[in-house]
Amino acid sequence: MKIWYQSFVNATAAPGYWDRLSGFLKAQARPGTELTFHGIDPYDSYAHALVEYRCGRDAIANAITAGREGYDGYLMGHFQDSGMYEARAAASVPVISLGESSMLFACQYGQKVGIITINPRFIPGHEHQVRKYGLQDRVTGIHALEFEPGQILAAFDNPDRLQQVADEFTRQAEPLVAAGVDVLIPAGGIPMLLFSQIQGFRVAGAPVLNGLPVALRMTELAIEMRQAFGLEVSRTTDFIQPPDDILDEFLTHPKL
Repeated sequence: MKIWYQSFVNATAAPGYWDRLSGFLKAQARPGTELTFHGIDPYDSYAHALVEYRCGRDAIANAITAGREGYDGYLMGHFQDSGMYEARAAASVPVISLGESSMLFACQYGQKVGIITINPRFIPGHEHQVRKYGLQDRVTGIHALEFEPGQILAAFDNPDRLQQVADEFTRQAEPLVAAGVDVLIPAGGIPMLLFSQIQGFRVAGAPVLNGLPVALRMTELAIEMRQAFGLEVSRTTDFIQPPDDILDEFLTHPKL
């Protein structure tokens, strides 16, 4: 199977992260899974809804392209899932996202889930996600570090910065666990990959979920279910697929 992995950064902006991400996920992929990695330019470098909107539009267009170019599935490796519902409606292949798959999987490991994002400006977006996915009673707390996405990238090549980020994550996580959270999710592929260097990372007994391999497995499973049983995403309400001429219009009119 062939999977399009959509990052919201790119190889030029974050070569160290890009190489590590590629190596990590290819090592986790099942035999026969081919992953190709695609970025966005300009990349998501500032925590704001407007940046998410811009990058989300590119992600939707790329999901359409993935289906037309013969990919079997599309994995949006961005926790905010910007444009994910629209991509799922528009694409002809299964669309799986890092945020949704992480939250759903975490619900199998604990009754209450806490999210720790990298910047307070992301909190409103995560709150919208939780409501959209109907998980208000399961995702019970969202805290934030105070980094920009680009600052976290520096920790991959700096053990002291890695420890600084992990310590701040722990500081934000401890009150959530004290309030009853069972499972912790770092909100982003960047912190997830960063913390994968810490084997068995826990805070006050609560496991810290790395959603990257979860999202990959869910994408592989969605492809397998389609190939083996003909299971497709519902086209009745949220994910009604537009006709080809509307998809073409979207692809060819990216700017005002």
